[in-house]
Amino acid sequence: MKNVYFSFSKSLSRRSFLKGVGASMALPWLEAMTPAFASSAAALPPRRFVAVTLALGLHGPNLNPVESGRNYKPSLYLSQIDDLLGDLTVISGSSHPGVSGGHQAEGSILSAAPYSRAAAFKNSISIDQYLAKYQGHHTRFSSLVLNLNGSNSASQTEGGSMIPAEVSPSRVFNRLFIPDTPKEQAFQVERLKQGRSIMDVVASDAKKVQKKLGKGDREKIDQYFTSVRNFEKRIGEAQEWALRDKPNVNASVPVDIDNPDAIIDRKKLMLDVMFLALQTDSTRFITVHLNGEGGAVPLEGVDQGYHNLSHHGRDEEKLDQLTLVESELVSKWGGFIRSLKESQESNGTMLDTTSVLMTSNLGNASSHDNRNMPVLFAGGGFKHGQHLAFDKKDNYPLPNLYLSILHRHGIDANRFASSTGNMTGMEMV
Repeated sequence: MKNVYFSFSKSLSRRSFLKGVGASMALPWLEAMTPAFASSAAALPPRRFVAVTLALGLHGPNLNPVESGRNYKPSLYLSQIDDLLGDLTVISGSSHPGVSGGHQAEGSILSAAPYSRAAAFKNSISIDQYLAKYQGHHTRFSSLVLNLNGSNSASQTEGGSMIPAEVSPSRVFNRLFIPDTPKEQAFQVERLKQGRSIMDVVASDAKKVQKKLGKGDREKIDQYFTSVRNFEKRIGEAQEWALRDKPNVNASVPVDIDNPDAIIDRKKLMLDVMFLALQTDSTRFITVHLNGEGGAVPLEGVDQGYHNLSHHGRDEEKLDQLTLVESELVSKWGGFIRSLKESQESNGTMLDTTSVLMTSNLGNASSHDNRNMPVLFAGGGFKHGQHLAFDKKDNYPLPNLYLSILHRHGIDANRFASSTGNMTGMEMV
């Protein structure tokens, strides 16, 4: 089945599109997706961002190499994915300025909004939603917000509200790839039309008011009308997506794993669906969160709950079991990176254009310390193969990495949250 896709072209206006031919799962992004007259920029694969966030961190001594720079000896966890070390950067000694509060700072992982138990807290937009705000309209789903064993997420709206996560891989698969019935399509379009007519009413009322306003207020109303027109245009684009065929993939609907403690297998299953979503260009921005609750992870040698193990207090038996769990979490993340690296596109691999982050709000879960966050960062067109070791006592601002990612996506932002500039040592290819 041939499917209709849209690809953004820098040679046209922000809201202009170029029609191409879609690809099944077996095919990567192709130059044939753009017409012959399209600019070379339009023929390039899209840029993507994926964040895997962990509520309980990763044990620093097992994750971070002793040496800094490019010729480091792999740590215990990195030895699980030693074939990928040239494709990723380990970052230590970094955190979000002004963020404390232990577990409660979970909502700041991707927003970097300052958090303290002692002060009133208002969150801000997360980096995935910031990207989706400007570039999410090019795909059927502006973003996917997922969780392995709960509905909470690290994704925040522009107003700082948490976006509830989808926990079922089968439901995600169905939304992405199972065709809607004509009745379902009509229902979606009708809902979109209703939203559009509401905006028409608001615009009509605003025009009546405009005649009574001074110059300054009229300028504000003009800006408002521009926002209305842009919103209506996005509604129109959404109507087209509702009537467009979904991608045809050579894969079966995944069978959900009922055991909430089976976080390793659940992570692998969700990552597989996430890869299909990216490969078919159904979305370009995905977050998946792992909560810190639950009983013993079904792994040989593990008989205590994951959360209990994270509060190890340096107990050797707990650390041994925690190491088994976290080694598998890193290994499954590496498998996702490997899939992207093995998938060719017109100008390289999917990993070259996909930034993949794994991090946590906790640098030390045992002591609820939000400093020295664990950070693995792969792909995205950056120069990797290094350990960026910053000061563990006076941490480097991790929001600088987020700003670097925005700039890699072509978004001309001056700052993100508490960033002070692009990340030192993180150079683009």
